[in-house]
Amino acid sequence: MAKTAWINLSTGEIRVEETNPRLLQQFLGGRGLGAKYLYDLVQPGIDPFGPENYIIFTNGLFSGTSWPSASRYHVTFKSPATDGYGYANSGGGFGPELALADYDALIVSGVSPTPVYLKITDESISLENAEHLWGKRTGEVQDILLGANSPKGANGRVACIGPAGENLVRIASIINDYGRAAARGGPGAVMGSKKLKAIHVKSSCKGKNPPDLKDEIKRLNQHLRQDPKMQGLIDSGTVILMRSKNVSGDLPAKNHQLGQVPFIDKMDAAAMKNYRTKRMGCRFCPVQCSCESIGQGSEGPIHTEGPEYESTDALGPVLWNEDVNVIIEGNYLCNELGLDTISTGKVIGFAMECHEKGILSDADFNLEWGDACTILGLMKSISYRKGIGDLLAEGTKRAAEKIGHGAEAFAMHVKGLEIPEQEPRVAKGFGLGHAVSNRGADHLYGLPAIDLAGNFETARKVFDPEIIDELMESSNEKYKADMLIYGEHFCALSDAFGVCKFTTTEEYSLMPSDFLPGLKIMGFDLDERSLLQIGERIVNLERLFNVREGFDRKDDNLPKRFTTEEMPIYANERDPETGKTILGKQIGSAIIHDLDAMLDRYYQLRSWDELGKPKPEKLQELNLMSEY
Repeated sequence: MAKTAWINLSTGEIRVEETNPRLLQQFLGGRGLGAKYLYDLVQPGIDPFGPENYIIFTNGLFSGTSWPSASRYHVTFKSPATDGYGYANSGGGFGPELALADYDALIVSGVSPTPVYLKITDESISLENAEHLWGKRTGEVQDILLGANSPKGANGRVACIGPAGENLVRIASIINDYGRAAARGGPGAVMGSKKLKAIHVKSSCKGKNPPDLKDEIKRLNQHLRQDPKMQGLIDSGTVILMRSKNVSGDLPAKNHQLGQVPFIDKMDAAAMKNYRTKRMGCRFCPVQCSCESIGQGSEGPIHTEGPEYESTDALGPVLWNEDVNVIIEGNYLCNELGLDTISTGKVIGFAMECHEKGILSDADFNLEWGDACTILGLMKSISYRKGIGDLLAEGTKRAAEKIGHGAEAFAMHVKGLEIPEQEPRVAKGFGLGHAVSNRGADHLYGLPAIDLAGNFETARKVFDPEIIDELMESSNEKYKADMLIYGEHFCALSDAFGVCKFTTTEEYSLMPSDFLPGLKIMGFDLDERSLLQIGERIVNLERLFNVREGFDRKDDNLPKRFTTEEMPIYANERDPETGKTILGKQIGSAIIHDLDAMLDRYYQLRSWDELGKPKPEKLQELNLMSEY
């Protein structure tokens, strides 16, 4: 039986106990376990930066085994970005190391009077003085705790915050393995508010695979490596999406004023290979979709993990920046300072559009589209809350409210969390998904891309044959709710398992049924229906947290840009003289026609009322009536 540690930073008390097996049967682990603890422990209306908030680190059910891609750990908290349900998720080696030390969960409350870090081994867990680490960037913190020249993993793994978290920047992330981020919703700021600088874990255990699990692991690894749907990720990582999205109009640009750029040749998968020095990936993953890149920074060469698609778009097209070296340096700076690249790109893009519209200027930065000094300088100013950075550190929602003069129209967020790199007018399932996600705008909450990928194979396995033709029309809004709900349940399961969604809901290479034999070996005798119901239980419990905080249908919304401004789509053509891609004649347009109709169907299918509150009969079905 694995352990749960309760850490009170106000008193310094640490209590370790066996994880409740009943909770694991109900919620599996990872995101599910975090949701249950947060709902039970955090009272409505508390300050996300107060001692009453909790920050909860949980491992997935398969963490610590070599199950393919089981490298993800989960962080759950009340979000300082949304004042509602918050979670973040990261890969790398930190989660597996924590699992190998035999921990399912670290439940942290209170506020330390001085900076501390948590030190964990197989035998002990303690709070250590971190005053020598306070103020330092994340790379330096990891070098100090792990040894700058030590082989990777030799001295354990570290998850830590940078200056952004210390300064309570609402878009601050937690960084592990130097280039991996638990980023969304401000978890780094919650750690900073508690004066918790880092968690350092080192286990002597090398793995804990039950003997019968090895054959399943071998079979699934082989399947993932050979699945044609996975080859793009294996060969190029997520930047494989750049060119296809530019063709369809699903590449957010100029703060979502556009969905395409004329400079795609500079940053598609082929171009990004020129900056890659080696292939990388998370522990126990057969896909290995990441890489190390080198760029020419403002002060010399920059080495960084990534950038992957979301960061490339957020720091490139969103800012109308066509310089890949600036993207690479920006990605590096966000990791070092402890910033969410998605929210950072969007908050800078917001500032640039406000400047374009004549309602924001600054003495230090020109705020012009694509300006490298503005992009890189604002990252530092935001992290240290200096000058205009203090305003932008609040995130787009709060910054827009302070600026006024119509700035809210340019704030691309849902519930206070900046929209990730999908264009809702083209990717309409994602548009609905961003609107209803419990942590605010979120592409990984449901990953509704079956239609965009033309994945008829999966559609035929999952949906009623009568709706498939319309569901698979990307511009047809009628059945996007059906696609999203299935994805939300499977995504919740992926997070509860601790596995990467690139192996599940990104391409549906693995289906829920593929996990059943492994679950049985781990002591969970489930069929596919009961397994998916656990995913549904997690989503509904997260929803109940937000309902308790006063969220309802009015918050399940999108910026008006997506429902009132029709976006043109242009042909990607080759310039006959240069051979480069250009944007040619307009071939179409995109807009969300009826978000309310999509919401109505979503609520109906979920058995929620017209305001988006789960009905008692649904909660009874999911064994959640005690939380009602």
